[in-house]
Amino acid sequence: MMDINHRVGIKASPEKIYEALTTNDGLAQWWTNDISGAGDVGSIIEFRFNGGGPDFAVVELVANKAVRWKHSGNMPEPWMGTEILFQLQVENEQTFVRFTHSDWKEPTDFMAHCSTKWAVFLISLKDAVETNQGRPFPNDMQIDHS
Repeated sequence: MMDINHRVGIKASPEKIYEALTTNDGLAQWWTNDISGAGDVGSIIEFRFNGGGPDFAVVELVANKAVRWKHSGNMPEPWMGTEILFQLQVENEQTFVRFTHSDWKEPTDFMAHCSTKWAVFLISLKDAVETNQGRPFPNDMQIDHS
């Protein structure tokens, strides 16, 4: 199995970042502006991009430290069986977000695309938390011309 890994330092408290990862309003500031269902463990979050998009079950929440989602329902086939984990660690007056999208079956062009897009959205998370100016879909940075 293959994993996508990223780490970004954000000049904000883990509480503020955790809120951006666990609420509809917070998630809409940096990933996509069409989100519903964020909540406690067992919740199904529906992320929509022009009407379609992935659903994730919230499987773990450790306040101000970790958020884990597992695919649930509608999503791209290569994402089936994958998990997403955000780990928060305070270090040197910032909070590092360690992001992992794990258990990919094979390294494909789609996985490479997703890795780059996750980096784009993690920078959007950083901007949303630090400056209130994230770039969620459909205003995100484009990485190809199709």
